[in-house]
Amino acid sequence: MGTVTRGTTNPNRLRRMDRWIAAAHGAELRRARDPLAVDLGYGAAPWTAVELLGRLRTVAPRARVVGVEIEPARVAAAQPYEREGLVFRHGGFEIPVPARPLLIRAANVLRQYDEGEVAGVWERLCARLAPGGLLVEGTCDEIGRRHVWVALGPEGPRTVTFATRLGSLERPSDLAERLPKALIHRNVPGEPVHAFLRDFDRAWAAAAPYASYGARQRWIRAVRDLTAGWPVTDSAVRWRQGEVTVAWEALAPAV
Repeated sequence: MGTVTRGTTNPNRLRRMDRWIAAAHGAELRRARDPLAVDLGYGAAPWTAVELLGRLRTVAPRARVVGVEIEPARVAAAQPYEREGLVFRHGGFEIPVPARPLLIRAANVLRQYDEGEVAGVWERLCARLAPGGLLVEGTCDEIGRRHVWVALGPEGPRTVTFATRLGSLERPSDLAERLPKALIHRNVPGEPVHAFLRDFDRAWAAAAPYASYGARQRWIRAVRDLTAGWPVTDSAVRWRQGEVTVAWEALAPAV
């Protein structure tokens, strides 16, 4: 179920998302009897699935990954890379695996779809999750410098995470171009995500004196100021990585 994407991929493109998943969801994966993860729409090459397995196993040594692609030729090309804990399967949003996964990662998959289709895809994917499972869906640039994703549980969306290589950032609103499909057309006045990015830019400007200590210290100061008006759900441990996570309800599209 679904349509073929462009398949663009590069090694290390999803490293920021993977590291966040390992930090946020690693305990669930470690506790699980069958810590199954799905890399949905891995693209024309299998690098992201190979890397996901390696990064998950740093926190959950029994984790296994199934790479799922809707283009049969891509599956055939990936199968020589199969190994213990990693297989590739033909399929789409139906998630053709026998067990319910504890993680589904869908990066740069929904960008080509209409905004009106997103909620239905989210619902379908979340219904396939195991209890305590997590769906991570978002978009990044070609080399993984800027990335925004939504984390969802079986009940629906929970948080939005903004992640960037701080040395490449002029202002936080630069991340707007990587908003996931559910939000990218909502970055206009009157919408919560537009107000958030506006306030983030203001906090970034106010934190300019901290730039003398480096971009990381400026980012931490700006995010700390943001917490006065926005429900930031993470701590300085993640801010130091060039991340900030906000409750979905605060950024959800206006009705």
